[in-house]
Amino acid sequence: MAFVVVEREHPIAIARINRPEVRNALNVQVMDELVAALEELDAEEMVRAIVLTGDEKAFSAGADITGFVEATPITMLHQDLTARWERIRRVQTPLIAAVSGYAHGGGCELAMVCDIVVASESAQFGQPEVNLGIIPGAGGTQRLTRVAGKYRAMDLILTGRRFSAQEAKEIGLVARVFPKDSWLDDAKTLAREIAAKPPLAIRLAIEAIDLVANSTLDAGLEFERKAFYLLFASEDKNEGTRAFVEKRKADFKGR
Repeated sequence: MAFVVVEREHPIAIARINRPEVRNALNVQVMDELVAALEELDAEEMVRAIVLTGDEKAFSAGADITGFVEATPITMLHQDLTARWERIRRVQTPLIAAVSGYAHGGGCELAMVCDIVVASESAQFGQPEVNLGIIPGAGGTQRLTRVAGKYRAMDLILTGRRFSAQEAKEIGLVARVFPKDSWLDDAKTLAREIAAKPPLAIRLAIEAIDLVANSTLDAGLEFERKAFYLLFASEDKNEGTRAFVEKRKADFKGR
């Protein structure tokens, strides 16, 4: 792959966007490589958590605008760039966005399709599409509103202003802010903590939490109840409960 670097540090993996000359701007090739890398990692049993990142200066500064200058509705429809974000959303392995530097436009939207967003204290987020005469097109208006609420989302999207990691944490977009000298190591530590948990329970917990934004309370409660009961058929439940009673560390197998 030309623009995505994958590193496996079992039980976690790191997928890094590697296009630093344009601040990791996203085009069709970058997104195709990223989708392929994440779907491959998702299929690997030994990988139990994935860190998606860029570099110190940019997670991703957004879509490659050079591809928009001559674009028409028809070319955009055929290209269907934003469909790649939805494929990433369907990755079942816990996906942690580790943001340093710029996460603007499509980069901010890419972070928001992940299960957890963490950031360096140097991170800057934003949905500046309005400055180009367009609006967010890969879920920004929907996901940012669900996270921040209508009026904060209006402020951020209608002005297109940048906002800091600390503000992102205050509105609920970022779960944790890490020191700029250790942000990636701290994100890996979080990934390893999650990877040590029982994989079946983690996956069902992610599905249940996602339902909060995508369904009704009654539907979410029904899913949660059934998932809770289903896990009582797993080997991990037997191992986890026995390890607790026997005062030892559990050895989860994902079965």
